[in-house]
Amino acid sequence: MSASTTTIVSRRTDVPGSAVTEPRAVRRLLIFLALLFLGMFLFLPLVVVFVNAFEKGVEIYIASIAEPDAQAAIALTMLTAAIAVPLNIVFGIAAAWSIAKFDFLGKNVLITLIDLPFTVSPVISGMIYVLLFGLHGWFGPWLIEHNISIIFAVPGIVLATVFVTFPFVARELIPLMTAQGKEEEETALLLGASPWTTFRRITLPSIKWGLLYGVILCSARAIGEFGAVSVVSGHIRGHTNTMTLHIEILYNEYNFAAAFAVASLLTVLALVTMLLKTLIEWKTQRDQAALAEEDI
Repeated sequence: MSASTTTIVSRRTDVPGSAVTEPRAVRRLLIFLALLFLGMFLFLPLVVVFVNAFEKGVEIYIASIAEPDAQAAIALTMLTAAIAVPLNIVFGIAAAWSIAKFDFLGKNVLITLIDLPFTVSPVISGMIYVLLFGLHGWFGPWLIEHNISIIFAVPGIVLATVFVTFPFVARELIPLMTAQGKEEEETALLLGASPWTTFRRITLPSIKWGLLYGVILCSARAIGEFGAVSVVSGHIRGHTNTMTLHIEILYNEYNFAAAFAVASLLTVLALVTMLLKTLIEWKTQRDQAALAEEDI
């Protein structure tokens, strides 16, 4: 090795035992830019939300949250998530099980359809429900005849939320269940275990962290959804407004303190979701490391 080559290597491998890295000045610059970006577009908005929420005092903050329309919006948001998330759990497990464990005609089509909400604007998905169940929609006259309300009512909000959130659980479970294979389930069935026992004793324990991860992402999206529910809700104050829609109305009315007070609740939920997500990732990595040590 020549002297010039030795000099270059010594400059680029300043971390003992590491691979070739960028110069220290470049790394510090990249870290600074990343922290600057996070500070401007993540931490600063969070601070602004809470500063504006408490700008007029704790009494105004509590009154804004305790106001009847705000309480109705919070209750509707929680109700929507409480319905949409379990439905997506059932769908996600069924879809992932079918895709990972069986070969059937139309399998690739099913995978593509699962990704559909990621490619379609939430506003467009809301309009689809209006075209189906609205007053002049395909099923509108029949629904009116039987006194069934979907659009501008809770069922429409739930349907729109289910549509925009159903990929999250399935997308977390499909690669996990595919990687695990189906040998253990087949062995259990050959030994006489029922399908339900096989799922409960073998499949579910192996996918529990991936399932919980998907549920957290699904819940966060259901609580914070705006576009789809904005189209189907009708913005009926105190009846069909979720938290996001209620914040929009308050902000448009220049009631900034109340708008930021309700927004702070969504921010807290987002922070809790991020914390749970981090804990699950840490737990998953620790379990994988433990399994790798056992294999060794």
